[in-house]
Amino acid sequence: MSRPLINCKIGPSILNADLSEIYAESQRLLDSGADYLHLDVMDGHFVPNLTFGHPVVKCLKKKLPQAFFDMHMMVADPEKWIEPIADAGAEQYTFHIEAAADPLQVIRKIKEAGMKAGVGLKPGTSVESVVPLIEHVDLVLIMTVEPGFGGQKFMTDMMSKVEYLRSTYRNLDIEVDGGVGPNTIELCGKAGANLIVSGTAITASDEPKQVISYLRKSVEESLLKFHP
Repeated sequence: MSRPLINCKIGPSILNADLSEIYAESQRLLDSGADYLHLDVMDGHFVPNLTFGHPVVKCLKKKLPQAFFDMHMMVADPEKWIEPIADAGAEQYTFHIEAAADPLQVIRKIKEAGMKAGVGLKPGTSVESVVPLIEHVDLVLIMTVEPGFGGQKFMTDMMSKVEYLRSTYRNLDIEVDGGVGPNTIELCGKAGANLIVSGTAITASDEPKQVISYLRKSVEESLLKFHP
């Protein structure tokens, strides 16, 4: 049996879009070629910021039933929100390993709720900590900024985590989030990331379609070396 290929997917983060126009902004991103939408949920505890919760997600999903919602749950108690987020219609639930006393239980509950499970790592967390979970999750998210606020500077040294994961787990979906745009995308692709979260670089652009296309082309060219 031939091994599955890793595919590049671009998931714009709407955190830095005009949240008073969240539906219109989301539709604009999807029309511009986004593969999925990356929705940042912050609770003011795990990170020092608040965004939106499951009621907003549920309303948005009703208007965008065809969109794939990748929930980035920057929350202190990830188990608490699994059922509400599943009920809101999200397809994927990514929690932070730092917030989970029993990560395997969180993963099991996410899957029981009918969602894909992802696990995220803050910059200060070692990549080795996620190794026991890899066979159970659908993706690993490597934060390339400190979670909590958009517009931060990309942390180049986080690429070593991506490189380790890609060299060890050839077919793993590896997501990067934070400061990712045209100026940093080549680093992400060469390290082996294939799921690309980009916020301001896309949402603030007058030509989001071109930005998404550029990010995709750069990553696809880089991924050829892993799966020629």
